Amino acid sequence: MASIDHLRSGQPINTNRTNQGKSQTNSVESGASEVKTQRTDAFSMSDGSKAIGALNQQMASESHFDSAKVAAIKTAIANGSYKVDADQLAANILKHEDDFRGI
Repeated sequence: MASIDHLRSGQPINTNRTNQGKSQTNSVESGASEVKTQRTDAFSMSDGSKAIGALNQQMASESHFDSAKVAAIKTAIANGSYKVDADQLAANILKHEDDFRGI
């Protein structure tokens, strides 16, 4: 294992993982033979993780907002013609509140 001084010096560290010095012995009728095995790390993703990854990629490829709609709202706010529909705003707040609760 490398010491902290080795890390500070900027020297590269070998991060390969092997079972050095470990061996597995198998018995054979004619005698015993030594077989060295090397373990490897494995990684697998659950179906849920794969689905989340796919959604993340899909969202990253889509535009985040409609720039024409944003420009129109900015213009309406600037000239005072933007009106808020209180009923629609309340309905959307309740809808999102239900979504957060999982209803």
